[in-house]
Parts: sequence; C-alpha cells; structure tokens
Amino acid sequence: MAFADLLAKERTIAGAGFNRWLVPPAALAIHLCIGMAYGFSVFWKPLGNALIGDDGAPLASCAAGATTFAEKLAGTGRALFATDCNWTQFDLGWMYTLFFVVLGCAAAVWGGWLERAGPRKAGFVSAICWCGGLLISALGVYKHQLWMMWLGSGVIGGIGLGLGYISPVSTLIKWFPDRRGMATGMAIMGFGGGAMIGSPLATMLMAKFAVPGETGVWQTFVVLAVIYAVFMFSGAFSYRVPATGWKPEGWQPPQNAGGNAMIATRHVHLKNAHKTPQFWLLWVVLCMNVSAGIGIIGAASPMLQETFAGALIGQPDIGFADLKLTPELLAGAVAIGAGFVGLISLFNIGGRFVWASSSDKLGRRPTYAIFFVLGIGLYILASLAAGWKSLPIFVACFCVIASMYGGGFATIPAYLADMFGTQFVGAIHGRLLTAWSTAGILGPVVVNYMHDIRLEQKIPFDQIYGPIFYVLAGMLVVGLLANLLVRPVADKHFMSDAELAHEKQLAHEKSLASSTGQGSGETTGSSSILPVFAWLAVGIPLAYGIWVTLQKSAVLFK
Repeated sequence: MAFADLLAKERTIAGAGFNRWLVPPAALAIHLCIGMAYGFSVFWKPLGNALIGDDGAPLASCAAGATTFAEKLAGTGRALFATDCNWTQFDLGWMYTLFFVVLGCAAAVWGGWLERAGPRKAGFVSAICWCGGLLISALGVYKHQLWMMWLGSGVIGGIGLGLGYISPVSTLIKWFPDRRGMATGMAIMGFGGGAMIGSPLATMLMAKFAVPGETGVWQTFVVLAVIYAVFMFSGAFSYRVPATGWKPEGWQPPQNAGGNAMIATRHVHLKNAHKTPQFWLLWVVLCMNVSAGIGIIGAASPMLQETFAGALIGQPDIGFADLKLTPELLAGAVAIGAGFVGLISLFNIGGRFVWASSSDKLGRRPTYAIFFVLGIGLYILASLAAGWKSLPIFVACFCVIASMYGGGFATIPAYLADMFGTQFVGAIHGRLLTAWSTAGILGPVVVNYMHDIRLEQKIPFDQIYGPIFYVLAGMLVVGLLANLLVRPVADKHFMSDAELAHEKQLAHEKSLASSTGQGSGETTGSSSILPVFAWLAVGIPLAYGIWVTLQKSAVLFK
C-alpha cells in the first residue's frame, strides 16, 4: 500500500461499531501541540540576550536607542540579517503576530481543500508545517538569522496552525450532532491549553541545554519539534470520519424532533456562505468578542501591577512609580502578576469547554448574548473595582471575561454548523477565522495605544486602564447588536439534494452500508480499552500543565 493511500479520506471512513470518543483525543493531540504558539513569549528574554560580548555582557540590540515606531521598524529591518547585535522583543514579537495572521489566512485559503481531502491529510500537513517550522527556527537561532525564525515558525508554522486548528471541526461536529458545542469545546480547549504544557516544558529544556554563552533555545526547538511530531502524527492518523447516514444511537435529527428555526437541516455551499448576511454578522460577533479580550489578556500582568502596585504585596501606600524603584518589592508584584496570568489561562481553557457545552442547551445566540451583556457589565465593574482598589472583584471580573473569551472560540464552530449545515462547516469556519486575525491586531493596538498615550499624558498608573475598559465594553456592544441581528439563513442559499450528493461524491464520502466490513483495518469497531489509553495520552500532559499553572496562581491567594 502506498503511503499516500494512508492519507486518503476513503481510508478514514469509520464502519459500524467505531467508538466516536476516540476522535476528540486525536483532535486534542494536535491542538495541544499547536497551542504552544500562545507560549512563545518564554523565548523572548533568552533570545534577546543570545549574543554575548568579550566582557561577558549581552551585546547591544540591533535597535539600540530607538524610541519611535519608525526607528524600531528600521532596527528590525537591520535585525533580519544581522549577526552582530541582539534582537529586541519588538523584533521577536512580529513572529507572534505572524502566527495568528497566517493562521486565519491559511484556514481561509485551504479550508475548502480540507473538506475534500479529509482531516487526516490536513492534520499530517499541519504537523509537517508546525514541526518543520520549529526546525527552521532552530537553524535561525543557531545562525542568528531573524528572517529564518519569521519564515519558519511565523509563516510555515502559521500555516500549520491554521490547518491544525480547523482540521477536526467538521469531523467532530459530524460525530457529535447531538452535542456540537461540547465536541468542538473539547478540541479547542486544547489550543488554549497548549501553552500551559509547552511553556514550562520549554523553560525546563532551556535550563538543561543552557551553557555559558549558549541559551539552549535552538536545542529546545529541536526537542519540541520531535515531541510535537509524535503527538501530531498520532492524532492525524487517529482521525476517522463518519459514513454518510451515521447518527448516534437513539438520536433524532432536528427535523424529526420538533424542529428549531435556528438549526439548519440543509447545507450551504462554501462558495455561497460569504454571500449571506449571517456570515458577516458572525464575523463581527467573533471579531468583537476576541478584540475585547485578547488585548487585555495580553497585558494582564502589567495591568494588575500598574493598577494595584504596592497593594499586591500588602503595602497599599506604594504606587507603581515608587514600586519600580525597589527591585525586591517589584519582584513580588511581578510574581503575583504572573499568578494572575496563570489564573486567567485556566479560566480561558475551562471556558472553552464549559461555555461551548452549555450552548448545546442554551442555544448559540443566547450564549453569545450572555458573553456580550455580561462582558459589558464586567468591564464597567472592573473599572469601578480599580477605583475602589478591590483586588478580589477586579480579578474575578477578568477571570470570567477570560472564560467568555475562550468560550467564544469554542462556540463559534457549532454556531456556524447551526446556520450553514455541516457539509462545509470546517471550510466556512476557516474563512471566519480572518476575524481572529483582524482582532489579533485590533485588540492589542487599541489597548497598547491608549495605554501609551495616557502614560505620556502623565495620568497616574492606577487610572490608566479605566477608559480602556469602557472602549472594550463598546466593542462588546457592537458584537451584541450583530448577534441580535442573526436570523436563519434564507432558503435560496441552501444546496439542493442533487448538489449535496455531488459534493459528497467529490468529498469521497460513503454511505454507512458501503463502508461496513471493508476489511482494511481502518473502519472496524474499537476495543473498550483504546479510548481510555487515548484519553490518558492527552489527559496526562494537560493535567501536568494545569497543575503547574495552579502552582503559579497560588501566589494570588497567599
């Protein structure tokens, strides 16, 4: 059998008796690996001090003395090829931006191919791109070539992120038509949890490989690439798709269960989805939900330190300006800020599963209405809590906001399946992720620009963020209005039965009857022990990441 045949979609069609609970661990195996994109900031400091001079001190940065945005860009231009100066966080941060811009673009461009090629082939290509990108970045670190890191992890790795992110969406929704939100929540929870595992693992590896004059980063990239390749290839080859006509035992489709106007029983073609107002309304819904969360989550630690300063370490009379002058006290505040980031991460991950699962009962539109209404109230309350100097209320507000930020990512695939049917939901989701790419720029730019402007105006540190919270609440108002306007898709946009049959043929789908008993080993039933092993394989690393994060967060409660 040719290797290409193993990747063919026909080889992934499950027969009668296949245990659908084997599919979520396969998706998690991929998402937990690519989710390390969120944790790349652990490399910034070591990479920024990679080059050491004869005196044992790090060399100056390529943008030494740069103060304006244009000067920083000029410094980055030099840093792309220079080997005689260190990189700045500004230089390295563009790789983080590339992750999410390329993710959205890749998902949009290749989403249609994924639906026809199947999740196994998409997962395989994702693994090649993500792990291959890490190896190229390792060479870039070794040669001290910033452009190789941008190309390797930012562009090639970003393509792997896009394909890996959407690879299980359509498949999980088809395996769990009775629990669409829960199914996608389980997988997308992994993307949020990837950094919880990868960050401490990377830190441990860098410490192991570091020697005088060597940060250990390129070796860490190589080891991570190998580990991630094992998990991602295992996940990709574990993917199965249900045969046409399969449904969970005892479950009846909506048209046989009283109907629901907000859940489509037919399917919209990919080429027509973006022609509907529903697609663009949901684009705005996702963009506003992410924009309002991503900027503030990215600034969580400095926001807490600037707002509460000495109060974090039991000395409320000390402002942030004075706190910065005392390294010992500042270190304590930084540790608490890191704990706050960890706590937010836990709520971000938990929200992906809890909110998405809840949407199966509440409905998608009501769930997003809760996100927006509650989010508006929480941003207003957070602004008041900052004035009251109430740390518990402030922290609680952002924990819930983080949970809804993650819940928005996990709920949107099920929302799309409700609106447009399941035939092209993965590809439609891919195109909608351009809203994430947009929000990844919009949210941080708004937060950071307003922060820096108010800082230049000599506004006290503890009063900087209040107006920012109100602007973010305004974004949620826009999202709320868009969500309220969502209505069922008009009949003219749905495919006819003949068009649907043609698309299923192009996608190499088979009926349940024709896929049973093929004898290939790909479509037979599953033993009861296999799902347990699969869940342990992804559950143990995830539990490790959660435990490490809980330990970091514990400082908030001391």
